[in-house]
Amino acid sequence: MNILREIDRNGERWLLLIFYVLLVSTMAVEVLRREVFAYSSIWGEEIVRYSFIYLAWIGAAAAVKDRAHIRIDVIMHYLSPRLKALLYIFGDLVMFGVAIIAVYWSFEAVLVSAKYGSVTDGLRISKVWFLMAVPLGFGLMILRLLQSFRRDIHSLRTGQPVFEGEKMFD
Repeated sequence: MNILREIDRNGERWLLLIFYVLLVSTMAVEVLRREVFAYSSIWGEEIVRYSFIYLAWIGAAAAVKDRAHIRIDVIMHYLSPRLKALLYIFGDLVMFGVAIIAVYWSFEAVLVSAKYGSVTDGLRISKVWFLMAVPLGFGLMILRLLQSFRRDIHSLRTGQPVFEGEKMFD
């Protein structure tokens, strides 16, 4: 159970670290190869591109978990804790609906790619691995939204202040 708790707590952070290191190291190698050896590879560009795509979708799920998406919360300061919790739940419900639709449509693209066996130009790897970034990211968002519903409903029932995430600026 400790492993699952650790994955729940830091899973996105570790994945973000892995993809970020992969992106930066590949980009550094490619810049060095291009500037010093006047040679570059197509696979380096693809690794950087697909690492960035995974970074974006996993980062979106991490932002849902930490309630760190950009939002205008001026009105939230004037609301009661109960109304604030209801507003957060409503926002999460809307995002949940969008995520369900996005998983469905993005997974359809994955299935089409698998059916026709499309591969990347440089790496010659099935595009399924890279197209899976979108449904994986939205799937993680759905998981984090379910956790957020549970947390917010608990706060609503007990009268505790709703989790608002970390503030960047005050």
